[in-house]
Amino acid sequence: MIKDLPVIVFGTAGNCIDILEAIEDIETPAEGRPLRCVGFLDDDPSRVGSSIMGIPVLGGIADARRYAGHAFINGIGSPRSYLNRKSIIARAGVRDEDFVNVLHPSSFVSRSATLGHGIAVLPNVTVASNARIGDHVTILPGTVVNHDAVLGPYCCIASGVCVSGAVEVGSSCYLGSNCAIMEGVTIGEGSMIGMGAIVRRDVPPRTVVVGNPARVLRMAGTERR
Repeated sequence: MIKDLPVIVFGTAGNCIDILEAIEDIETPAEGRPLRCVGFLDDDPSRVGSSIMGIPVLGGIADARRYAGHAFINGIGSPRSYLNRKSIIARAGVRDEDFVNVLHPSSFVSRSATLGHGIAVLPNVTVASNARIGDHVTILPGTVVNHDAVLGPYCCIASGVCVSGAVEVGSSCYLGSNCAIMEGVTIGEGSMIGMGAIVRRDVPPRTVVVGNPARVLRMAGTERR
């Protein structure tokens, strides 16, 4: 009998619950061992010791190193926190190789696509031929990543996004719900694409763009006005 691979999710809300449910829906993961979520880690001390859908919150992110033999996946990432995804994962103090990919069974991932470590692909996502997905990328339901597109590490791709062919998205970007990126466009690292934006031109690093056609709103990491 193949032993379950115990998985711990970073974070306790939103995307993290979706990842838990995806783990529960997977029957035959690519790694070859059944996945079983055994806990969450969250730096909010008020959550430690509680449970989420019957799964305990075991401690903070830095406690990950105490769980040898476990696999991990990060669910933390929102328009407010996406720039911190890299530092959150670094705080765990575990190797990239200790992170598992969670691919919901309703998703389609081309056999010619290349996936890094710690990737979450949620329901009804399509990852097309020769796409490259970097470490610790989260792709929310209903998104399409077309042929030859590149998503850099630590990106968070919201629901209903269309990433056209040969688009290149830099590391630590956030693509808002229902935005569309035109073929061949480059999105600079640390940038945010607003909900419903239509991006027809390259976006400089650490820039927030909105609208149709997309226009610069502000620099990423600055206060909203």
